[in-house]
Amino acid sequence: MADVAVRTLPLAGVHGGSSVARLELAAPAERISLRAAAADVPALSAALGLDLPVKPKTSASANGRTALWLGPDEWLVIAEGSGGIGTGLIADTTKATVPHSATDVSHRNTAIMVSGPGAAAAINTGCPQDLSLAAFAVGACSRTIFGKVEIVLLRTAEDAFRVEVWRSFSDYAFGLLAEGARDAAL
Repeated sequence: MADVAVRTLPLAGVHGGSSVARLELAAPAERISLRAAAADVPALSAALGLDLPVKPKTSASANGRTALWLGPDEWLVIAEGSGGIGTGLIADTTKATVPHSATDVSHRNTAIMVSGPGAAAAINTGCPQDLSLAAFAVGACSRTIFGKVEIVLLRTAEDAFRVEVWRSFSDYAFGLLAEGARDAAL
């Protein structure tokens, strides 16, 4: 009988990019969708070991975790290299005795890392957002569209981005990013 606890990683074995925009799959990570009222942010920040950002288009990182502000009461929290579902982020949120909703979305999402001098141009193939450094600085994040799918975009460096996408749309997003990377090299 097949082991149902083991999932195939989305985009396993795919390659793409160009001389100006490199595409790489991010390592598997633990992710939660977190919802809470403004008054409960300090308790949840303490429980998670990082300050949840409270301003639009911002992120915060500490202790191998990154929190992305998605709305006045919503964050995507990512823990790189976590041990699996329920072993870190969800367990830590239970330490906060304030009302909140924390849903593990680790297997729903995957991430594509886009880097190089043509990274913004590659993403702009399908995303209408202004990705200039003046408008979208390092650490900026947003939930936006990419082609026909929703993504969460995080600028990790001047020439690098993390594109969070639902795994069911990952082939489409990777393909469109690969086309954008090739176009950026022209």
